[in-house]
Amino acid sequence: MDDVTADGQGVASNQARSVMKPGVVRVVGRVEPREPRPINQQRQQYQHYQTPVRPMMVDERVIPDANLPTEYVEGYLDITPDGHGYLRPKMIPSSKDVYISASQVRRFSLRPGDVVGGQAREPKENERFWGLLKVEKINSVTPEEAAARPDYDSLTAVFPNEQVKLETESEILSTRIIDLICPIGKGQRGLIVAQPKAGKTWLMREMAEAVSKNYPQMHLMAVLIGERPEEVTEITRNLKGEVAASHFDEPPLEQVRIAELALERAKRLVEMGKDVFILLDSITRLARAYNLIGGQSGRMLSGGFSAEAIYPAKKAFGAARNVEEKGSLTIVGTCLVDTGSRMDDLIYEEFKGTGNMELHLDRRLADRRVYPAFNLLV
Repeated sequence: MDDVTADGQGVASNQARSVMKPGVVRVVGRVEPREPRPINQQRQQYQHYQTPVRPMMVDERVIPDANLPTEYVEGYLDITPDGHGYLRPKMIPSSKDVYISASQVRRFSLRPGDVVGGQAREPKENERFWGLLKVEKINSVTPEEAAARPDYDSLTAVFPNEQVKLETESEILSTRIIDLICPIGKGQRGLIVAQPKAGKTWLMREMAEAVSKNYPQMHLMAVLIGERPEEVTEITRNLKGEVAASHFDEPPLEQVRIAELALERAKRLVEMGKDVFILLDSITRLARAYNLIGGQSGRMLSGGFSAEAIYPAKKAFGAARNVEEKGSLTIVGTCLVDTGSRMDDLIYEEFKGTGNMELHLDRRLADRRVYPAFNLLV
């Protein structure tokens, strides 16, 4: 078909044809450009679907379940090897744990032992735990403030230079004697070496009461490994602080997990510049638990103790230090000797030079009704 000329009276020849360009009407004579349509009109002309509504944003992430009913939850963060974690209300796995995704852990640089609080939704049909939707607090501060905290391993460790005075009342002699013969400082790594039935549990209880009374601003924790259930109940009711406990009838893996989570909790507090005092009972049972869950490397020490189990137990005890920047972590742990087990004696020999304070209890003095049964001649 021939083209029509500009005046509409003739037919242009094929020789007058030219290549047409988009947006331009070819005419014989003067070429006039076509006005381009606005972009919005072009979109409206070819848009035959409804514009989706932007979902609600929580922590600048797209949360499809943001409109569901939520509840404020808080717990200790336990991160799995896969990257996600669980908020545990009492440091032990339970049905009340709250699931937290790996993306939230990476986004807020969360670490094991953090106390995380936020809004969570109920579990769906195919889920077991509540799901955390929004992170509102990390260790009682905002996520922005928690992002500026240092890493625990990067802090500078120095010698203890400030004493923790344990003397309270005149009739309590044990804490007064400790202040005189082996004073404890902030950041101390102390060992209470005791024989069975020498009064170590009673001594630990008096020390805990002294710390809570003389230093209410200091964070007090009791980490009990493989204890009897009735003793755990009594300490939990009377201690003014956190208690992380495992019973002797629980699997060794659970005992180790509770101890590690409690130590990570203490590290997070030191990173925030706080002073933490831990009473660990006992290092012997913690090392035994590591020995039971550790792999058989072929290197067995005397008493049937694996060489691989020494390192994680020493790492837990070695976390105590006084920080030059701000804060301190004090650990006073008990170590059993003369139990009739060669393994217990080996554990004490391995930990003998790791602490910077030792206090020995003598069962012979306790049999004579001499309390506290401190052996000052060791």
